[in-house]
Amino acid sequence: LPILQQARSSTMASGEWNGELLQRTRHGSEILVDSRWTLITDDTGRPRSILSINIDISEKKSLQRQLIRSQRLEGLGTLAGGIAHDLNNVLTPIMMSIEGLRTRHTDPRTLKALDTMEAGAQRGADIIKQLLTFARGMKGDYVTLDPRHVLKDVERILRSTFPKSIQCRFRIDPSLAPISGDVTQIHQVLLNLCVNARDAMPEGGTLSVVADNRELDSECRRINRDAKPGSYVRMEVSDTGHGIPPDILDKIFDPFFTTKDYGKGTGLGLSTALTIVKNHGGFLNVYSIPGHGASFSVYVPSAGPGRTTTLSLPEAEQVRGSNELILVVDDEEFVRDVALETLESAGYRVLLALDGVDGLRTFLERKSEIDAVLTDVMMPNMDGLELVKRIRSEHQNIPIVAMSGMVASEKLNEMKTYGVRELLLKPFTSRGLAKSIHEALSGKSGIS
Repeated sequence: LPILQQARSSTMASGEWNGELLQRTRHGSEILVDSRWTLITDDTGRPRSILSINIDISEKKSLQRQLIRSQRLEGLGTLAGGIAHDLNNVLTPIMMSIEGLRTRHTDPRTLKALDTMEAGAQRGADIIKQLLTFARGMKGDYVTLDPRHVLKDVERILRSTFPKSIQCRFRIDPSLAPISGDVTQIHQVLLNLCVNARDAMPEGGTLSVVADNRELDSECRRINRDAKPGSYVRMEVSDTGHGIPPDILDKIFDPFFTTKDYGKGTGLGLSTALTIVKNHGGFLNVYSIPGHGASFSVYVPSAGPGRTTTLSLPEAEQVRGSNELILVVDDEEFVRDVALETLESAGYRVLLALDGVDGLRTFLERKSEIDAVLTDVMMPNMDGLELVKRIRSEHQNIPIVAMSGMVASEKLNEMKTYGVRELLLKPFTSRGLAKSIHEALSGKSGIS
């Protein structure tokens, strides 16, 4: 091999060589070693042999790659969060306007066009939601849940939607331990992995999902640098597709990285899955041999025995105001305009402010008339949190609703401290906005 020839030549010329080599153990597994060669000579100075000392550095290199990847993802997450915030401001008035237009038109062609617009906007919102899940690192609504129910639902979806050329095999341990997590997010992780497995087998193949209980000891960091000793539920998704080339294996969790054709993938599936799993206190491993498929293993800490629950979302209600005066503060003109139309249609009166400074001025001028405040969080000059603080110093009990495309958890906690009753994550619908204002006025809190 060229590297061995180079090592031998360098050793013979200078008396020593140091570098990294791939070697196989007696069991046939491949390892990376730090190899040091030293030329041994006889009494006359003639080369007699070469002393080679090899140190296995496979684990060290693996940990270094994972650390570099984590640092790279952290920087990309900051960038992605800013982009998502701006896109949410664009999508919010679109989604709200579609609802308003649908109530005014009955022509089938117009309604069909609105359906197409809504589907496109919702697709964009779903992509941004994945992006924000990756960027924010925020927890969802955690409950103690039975992962078997999530796996069974994934199995139902796969068997009804995947092509017949792909054989789906599920093997779930009947004694699978419960986990603490967000039902929707765990569902999203498994579906993302299964869709990737499907796409890796365009001519068909076998998709296998295995779930079992695993106990990891103090040596678990050999598996993954994020692993900690304890009890886990392992959910593994494997395929018999084309596999993942070694040169891109370290890139597959990067946001926007995809090997799929243009328009067929966003490159957010795996980065989002990794973020969700880490938020659940777990880790994700990948193993692949080119030409022989790939296997993704999700490890989530088990919650131990106990009662399990699932989340159910209440049906949205059509609510109306009673001529209350709402101060709307947002630096995006389109958001202000659509909020004005939505709230007036729902039976409210509205005051508009261009930013935090304008919002505070308007509030101080008419605080005796204003019944509630709707404010964006991220604004120039004075952000929403500072505005909330100033308003609270003037009025302790006025209902305040915050809206944002991205809110850090520490800022969210501080807003709760100042009595923000509702948090609207952009993009939201007209019905969602009216419902939040109604609940804030009635004293119900949407922040937990």
